Amino acid sequence: MERPTARTALYAATAASTALLAAACGPQTEQVESAPSPSASAEAKGASEGAASFSAGDYEATGSYQTPGGTQSVDVEVTLEADGTITDVEVDGNAEGGNSEQFQEKFESGIEAEVEGKKITELSVDKVSGSSLTSGGFNDAITQIIDDAQA
Repeated sequence: MERPTARTALYAATAASTALLAAACGPQTEQVESAPSPSASAEAKGASEGAASFSAGDYEATGSYQTPGGTQSVDVEVTLEADGTITDVEVDGNAEGGNSEQFQEKFESGIEAEVEGKKITELSVDKVSGSSLTSGGFNDAITQIIDDAQA
């Protein structure tokens, strides 16, 4: 049996540090990336309830998401037709400064072009105007709205 050397100890310490770092950082990234998309939720419901139909009208919800600076949220309001088509959308970020506020503003400026005229159950919002994390909050709110609006 070989005797441990300083190099072996250094390798072991590096491996342990890397594993701890990955464990500490991993859940936030996984939570954002592995959150079910509204379309996946809608497809699951559609499969069990038949074709989705909605009560036409205005709906709103607040969705939250994780950033390196903590939990952030966005208020989402949509106008739906009975077939689930989005005719109007408004997103208002709740960040109070810093990078989150800047990214929410970018998201707000580009979201209409991404979703208006589309079916709410077919949305797959990932990145809008350079903002990728804000879409997690938007998708969270859309999932709530789908639940509220289904007839």
